[in-house]
Amino acid sequence: MKLLKKYLVLLSVGIFVYACSSSPVKNTNQKEQPVVIANDSLEYQIIIIDVGFTLYLNTIAKPMSYYSTTYLENKNRLYVYTWNDRVRNPTKYNPNIYENHIDYDANINYGLEVNYKLYWYFKFAEQKYKMNLTY
Repeated sequence: MKLLKKYLVLLSVGIFVYACSSSPVKNTNQKEQPVVIANDSLEYQIIIIDVGFTLYLNTIAKPMSYYSTTYLENKNRLYVYTWNDRVRNPTKYNPNIYENHIDYDANINYGLEVNYKLYWYFKFAEQKYKMNLTY
């Protein structure tokens, strides 16, 4: 079995992709903080830096208890597979959106919080970039 890397950093889709957003970004004095998805016991961490995700997670996403961990794991397997396929095909898919490979092992229990935030990031990306990750 492949060992889990100490940190998976998903510096994703949007650090400099403001123009791709369907809605204008408010000009505020407060800079949006990255969303950190971590499971300390697994030494696993994802950092999402994508303008609008924090607001989306706090306003649009259903509560963490809405879906079961199993449901989120199953969805994330599909999303990660599709995402990584697109990362490997930069001539077919926008490499500015699909920048980083996601090291998600279906045999590892990442816990509810990691799966929840990862799932909602994929939903956010689908809406923001007008894409479908479920084919």
